[in-house]
Amino acid sequence: MNWRLLVLWITIAVVTVVVFLLPPIPQSKAYHHFVDTRAFGGVPNAFDVASNAFFLIVGLLGMRFVLSELSITHSAQRFLDPRERWPYFIFFAGVALTAFGSAYYHLHPDDTRLVWDRLPMTLGFMSLLAATLNERISVRTGTLSLVPLLIFGIASVLYWTVTSARGHGDLRPYVLAQFGSLLVLLLLVALFAPRYTRGADLIVSLLIYALAKVFEAADRRIFNLGSVVSGHTLKHITAAVSAYWILRMLKFRTPVTRPGHST
Repeated sequence: MNWRLLVLWITIAVVTVVVFLLPPIPQSKAYHHFVDTRAFGGVPNAFDVASNAFFLIVGLLGMRFVLSELSITHSAQRFLDPRERWPYFIFFAGVALTAFGSAYYHLHPDDTRLVWDRLPMTLGFMSLLAATLNERISVRTGTLSLVPLLIFGIASVLYWTVTSARGHGDLRPYVLAQFGSLLVLLLLVALFAPRYTRGADLIVSLLIYALAKVFEAADRRIFNLGSVVSGHTLKHITAAVSAYWILRMLKFRTPVTRPGHST
């Protein structure tokens, strides 16, 4: 086995074992206490709700772009193999659906509504991972991984929901789905050569997403700077920019290898 693949599989195995050796991770009730509760036009938590529109815009633009490539003769410049389009279509669909799930959650934040926020997010994480497997290892690997990854992502949220209903909620699978997928993405970028140019855009996208998580953690501190905007509202906007950077990457990339080189 190629040593890079060996490093990848060992890392995945170690991270998985470490996560499940941890005690169950419950959902903190404090998570639902966002600082900006201002209403506007009768909509509670209006800024946290309305900022989800950025996800919808980026998601729709991304889906439109991927579908438009189906009928464009030069689309091979963006997708050497037609199968590579579908993880990206699911990624942008997940981004668009996040707008509705997150808006629904922020109207009245609680555990019941949070599941609808997290389900589309897992579609985004898992499909982006499959897309990167396509481009960094092989199209066959990414294609075969797509459905199992999506099932795992959805199951991680459903597992948390079921365990919460039984009084002992456990976020460990969801933590693995979100943060484990990001770790694997970084490993793929570090260890494997890309099939396309603009590979640095994926790193930029991940860095922007990391900034979004910083804004999320600093929700109250940012709002206290002038009571203009909260960290969580900025998190939505920044995370949407992170997804847009993926769309930007697709629009401007060109093949590094000849079409059909890796299948």
